[in-house]
Amino acid sequence: MSFGPPPAGFGSPVSPAWTAPTEIEQALFEAKSREDWATYFEVLARNRVYFEIRRDKADATPSGTYPVFGHDPRVTGGRIWPVYTDGMLPAPETHRVFDWNRLGWFAKVWAPTDPPMIVVNPGSPCEAFLPSAPPYSASWAAHSDRVGSFSYGPKLRTLQVGGPLQGPVAHGLACGALLFVRDGYPWNAMGYHGRGYPGERTTLREWWGVTSPAEWNGRQRDLLALDGANPVWEFVLSLRRTIAREFGGFVDTAYWRDAAAKVLRHRDAGETVITPDGVTKSEPRPAAETETRIKGVQHLIGRITRYEARFRADGLLDENRYVTSVDAWDLGRASGMARWGLGARYCGLKEAESAVVEAGRGAARSHRSWQDFSAGYILGRCLHFDDEEFGEWYTDALDAHRILMSDPGSPWLNIPFR
Repeated sequence: MSFGPPPAGFGSPVSPAWTAPTEIEQALFEAKSREDWATYFEVLARNRVYFEIRRDKADATPSGTYPVFGHDPRVTGGRIWPVYTDGMLPAPETHRVFDWNRLGWFAKVWAPTDPPMIVVNPGSPCEAFLPSAPPYSASWAAHSDRVGSFSYGPKLRTLQVGGPLQGPVAHGLACGALLFVRDGYPWNAMGYHGRGYPGERTTLREWWGVTSPAEWNGRQRDLLALDGANPVWEFVLSLRRTIAREFGGFVDTAYWRDAAAKVLRHRDAGETVITPDGVTKSEPRPAAETETRIKGVQHLIGRITRYEARFRADGLLDENRYVTSVDAWDLGRASGMARWGLGARYCGLKEAESAVVEAGRGAARSHRSWQDFSAGYILGRCLHFDDEEFGEWYTDALDAHRILMSDPGSPWLNIPFR
């Protein structure tokens, strides 16, 4: 059975000069060129298939599915269900949103009142028409069952068309690449749809407590201002940088711990501060509270040194190098937050792009190189989540780091850090 256009001679012509946006569309294009429909369906079954939904109904009842059908004069009756792969999604618009599902799902939910034809990537050279009614739908839907569950990451994926490859926006997007390579999304998709409109909203609500544009803006500003990470982390790393400058780069861990204790005791004894109102002195802290703080900071120093030893063993840090700052932890997430906010329609494309560029500028101020940035990001992630278990919070990020430091197509190997 042919799954090309319904009447012979219709549909987009196969053009060998076409540049596919991602490897997904390229694989569909090649399979269609060979009329290898089994491979075509396998590719679809292994990837997200997006479709437009009604935003008003999705907002009112998030658990429902509200597809928007389309029209194509090449189909009898004109009604179609247009669907898209990653690289063919339209740019995000305020009132036009998308969800996604597996290929087999479309056959399962089809109703007699739905369009008789599903059109994959309408108007493109990798376009195909799939009859949506049984028994015909069984021929393509079965591929989802054969593929079973699928996982996207970690994998480097790049938009060759429709995404920046150089310049400030690309640099800022590359600062979030650890997150997007980990989950298998195109690292340079500024026009981001990700988990789909409902999925992006759910993720922001559950992980960040963000349910409105104002809350998104607040989170975005905090990350870019570097107010979200633990200030104690930066205190101990800043102290080590100071010691390293004084001693030509060498920092003895015992000396670092002692120096931290001395600084905290000095501060807690009461500091003299110059304010617009004159010279004032802060009240001293109780000695017991100070000693508790010292123990906590010294324990943190131990955690950092143990993580860094593992980083060196795994090639994340070069020998005799250490993490200079964890600003990358906030800035990498700021790059991600811009795209997540766009996917959830809590901001527009220009606003998201501006935040991405700002994240890139902040990274260049705080770090020396992509490797230095990556080490800072992963240390922040581990201090926040991992608790020295070296579990998935660490290994997932390490896998993404290794891809970004070795794949010839990686932005970290093709975009200057500064």
